Amino acid sequence: MSVENKILNLKANVAVIGLGYVGLPLALNLAEAGYTVTGIDLSVSKVNLLNRGESYISDISNEALKKANHTGRFMASSEFSLIQYADVIIACVPTPLNDYTDPDLSSIYAVVDYLQTYMKKGSLVILESTTYPGCTEEIIQTRLEATGLQIGKDFYLCFSPERIDPSNRDFTLNNTPKIVGGVTLKCSNMASELYKKICKDVITVSSPKVAEFTKLLENTFRSVNIAFINEIAMMSEKMGIDVWEVIQAASTKPFGFMPFYPGPGIGGHCIPLDPMYLSWKAKYYKFFSRFIELSNSINSGMPDYVVSKLHQLLNQKSLHINKSKILVLGVAYKPEVNDDRESPALELIKLLIDEGAHVDFYDPYVEYIELENGRTLFSVDYDVNAFKQYECCILMTAHKAFRYEELKDLHVPIFDTRNAFSSFDDSHIYKLGAGLLHAGKDQEQEEMLQKVTVAQG
Repeated sequence: MSVENKILNLKANVAVIGLGYVGLPLALNLAEAGYTVTGIDLSVSKVNLLNRGESYISDISNEALKKANHTGRFMASSEFSLIQYADVIIACVPTPLNDYTDPDLSSIYAVVDYLQTYMKKGSLVILESTTYPGCTEEIIQTRLEATGLQIGKDFYLCFSPERIDPSNRDFTLNNTPKIVGGVTLKCSNMASELYKKICKDVITVSSPKVAEFTKLLENTFRSVNIAFINEIAMMSEKMGIDVWEVIQAASTKPFGFMPFYPGPGIGGHCIPLDPMYLSWKAKYYKFFSRFIELSNSINSGMPDYVVSKLHQLLNQKSLHINKSKILVLGVAYKPEVNDDRESPALELIKLLIDEGAHVDFYDPYVEYIELENGRTLFSVDYDVNAFKQYECCILMTAHKAFRYEELKDLHVPIFDTRNAFSSFDDSHIYKLGAGLLHAGKDQEQEEMLQKVTVAQG
């Protein structure tokens, strides 16, 4: 039976390489659809956890994992030689930036090495890892063809960008449209049939380059607009205007406006990295993207800006960052996840420590963080009485699990970078984008905002 028919009849063996936030949900969805799936990861500890039915990803429950294990359609392994039994190989490996903000493609090269060693003829290879336009063909296709294999005959190749948004309950792998770009039409058709088993909508584009560029455009759009609203927030502070109120009012316009919100920086595995992949590749064509470089500069500078505002806040209390005890609330890069990759809280903590502050953090999802000096910093326990010892708290991640009213009642100065305390009118709560105005509203402002909200509804 051909691989194409195996895919159509749910008989294909699938190998998913990389069992992180992208690979693990994909593997479990494919197993639930009826495919036999082997998840492959370098981390032996992760593999052992998965085979015991213990999830390390917030979006995957232990129950869902155990169910997949019990069906016999999913198993995890650190043996890359199992690729030889796979009809479909999907690479979901990390593609970070190096210290010079250039793409680190070492994981993709490693996958190609394994493919050259173990892949059987006729296999479908899909890359989901975010990369620059042209990477799938330049690295994977070229190197496989160099071994004598022929595209469209001995192997099939596609790029299909991941669109996972961790903790998003509204848009999941199943109901988010899936983009597929194959080297040949048959490559695209084979991958489309596979994804149609788990995704409601599959959209085929003309080439891997288009699919690769699509992912970069999506996240560059977000990066640029976040940088824009961060700059607007800094502008509004100079004018003594609450940017959050401005955004809420502007959002009442039913056309031509899309709200973005300021914050202490950007984090995660996509938005801080993807635009730099695009900018890096553009330089090969002697094209310099001013929007991308400027937005990266603004967003990466937001932790420094937060520290400057903290200086002002503490100075108002006749205090200084040096020797102050500061509690950071939330270090995950977004709410309700345990992922701290590229989180602006990490840079903020480094800056505060460099200025002589004693820094602790509390995050119900993140047990510990690794600092640049090799030191491990563990989350403190939730203890409102102990929290009263701090000179200041900084809200960096607006987890729903935070007990905001209890934190407000500490009467410790709180610098709110996410507008999470907006419902409280307390003189000791300050926020980003309001020139150290209090987070709460006076009665007249509150009545006005209620009218705006009613008009929106």
